[in-house]
Amino acid sequence: MKINSLNINIDQANVFLRDKDPVEIIEWALSKAKTPILTTNFGPYSASLVHAVTRLRNDIKLIWCDTGYNTTHTYRFAHELIQRLSLNMHIYTPNSTAGFRDVTMGIPQVDTLEHKLFTDEVKLEPFRRALKEHQPDLWFTNLRADQSEFRRNLDILHVDKTGILKVSPFFYYSEFDMELYLQRFALPNEKKYFDPTKVLTKRECGLHLTSK
Repeated sequence: MKINSLNINIDQANVFLRDKDPVEIIEWALSKAKTPILTTNFGPYSASLVHAVTRLRNDIKLIWCDTGYNTTHTYRFAHELIQRLSLNMHIYTPNSTAGFRDVTMGIPQVDTLEHKLFTDEVKLEPFRRALKEHQPDLWFTNLRADQSEFRRNLDILHVDKTGILKVSPFFYYSEFDMELYLQRFALPNEKKYFDPTKVLTKRECGLHLTSK
């Protein structure tokens, strides 16, 4: 059994949850957790998880690590969703502004040491601050198997290296399934999203590479 914050047998739980729908998975997870958090980047299909989780627990802490490089469209989308769903937002930003960084280093080329340092500064360090402040025992994410080769090797439940149990209720959903969910609840989508820590669609930023 893998060690995690809730002392749950991950393999057995994944078998149990494999054929459950996202709402059932979220209900199961919330019944186990004492201090759950929900994270979002306000990117494509992000409204699905935010909506599904907050329908069941509307006061859950929603963590957004805003790199400062989001598009104007993304910021408008985030504002709309925050207002519409009355989200309990906790926003974390880098210690330096994007404007200052633009004139000192810019966005480095991917797969370089400079880009790793950039990623840590604009996303990973703010998220470490969030974890330290909120001390979650469970983390809802919107990872899906069809997003990348790395994510395909995960499952609905997986564990962060710190022991936090990560739950991805839409893990086995396709993009088509996600579109249907958004349409069902008349939710907006955000397709003009840009993540400077990824640049490439299938590339990992590092936030979820800490899984084990």
